[in-house]
Amino acid sequence: MSVARFIADQRTKYRVPHTITCVLLSVSESWFYKWITRAENTNGLHTDTDRRRAELDTAVAAAFKAAKGLHGSPRLIADLRDVGWEVSEKTVADSMRRQGLVARHIKRRNGLTRQGKTAPKFPDLVKRNFTADAPNRKWVGDMTEIPTGSGQKLYLATVIDLYSRRLLGAAMGLHPDADLACAAIKMAVTARGGRQGIWRDEESERVIFHTDRGSTYTANAFTKLCRQLGIRQSMGRVGSCFDNAAAEAFFSSLEWEVLSRNQFRDTIHAQAVVIDWCYTFYNHQRRHSAADGLSPVNYEIRESKSKPEAA
Repeated sequence: MSVARFIADQRTKYRVPHTITCVLLSVSESWFYKWITRAENTNGLHTDTDRRRAELDTAVAAAFKAAKGLHGSPRLIADLRDVGWEVSEKTVADSMRRQGLVARHIKRRNGLTRQGKTAPKFPDLVKRNFTADAPNRKWVGDMTEIPTGSGQKLYLATVIDLYSRRLLGAAMGLHPDADLACAAIKMAVTARGGRQGIWRDEESERVIFHTDRGSTYTANAFTKLCRQLGIRQSMGRVGSCFDNAAAEAFFSSLEWEVLSRNQFRDTIHAQAVVIDWCYTFYNHQRRHSAADGLSPVNYEIRESKSKPEAA
């Protein structure tokens, strides 16, 4: 690496003023300015390394934009490899850092759980094992609120298949009640081909739907619907987010990737943006480590081809 390149890198990567670095290395600023001018005239691409770095930065920026600014280096590297790049995660992370590309951080949400004192008790059939070896073995769900500029809140109820992390049901409404939970579970069943698509004669083999112990999921209307559909209800302990961590993880992604980046005018605006993210990006583009680094839909397609019996 040349002295001039080192000075430039210190300024670009670590925000060290070139005046300070020049003094420390006993290099005149005028010489450095001449080097900068010459580099600009040739687009700064003096070596093969420079050219590859510039090409990589362009590819990383394009992949980051295609992922709506939501993929960090572990996911971006998979996107880049899909289009032919052979790079390490560290190289991608360095490129993102050079360009100031930042993806996500974890942000906690406020829960809506309100336990009914006379609610029926359901066992924890999942016990923090958020994996499934086939579709329609274990589903998880929860609810969250979405604020809007009009002051009216919108509520989202979800159903996620732990096999692929696919979002099967995403019902939205103005009230976080049993009707909303019923709408979400009906959407999930429809997505899997109706009652006949999930029904199993052996009760012990029927799909598990795991939630918190909120009154929404213990309401008579919801528990009755689950029985009719052949769904076994499962619930974690009160006040333990870890007992439903997969559902919590989904809402963490929603919070950072959608809610924190948008100011919704009203519930109609919020619904349009959230549903688009859910069914377009989350299901079809967003890579999941639990789905072998693929999107939920692509994972299911791949697995159905290699294991037809699991479809």
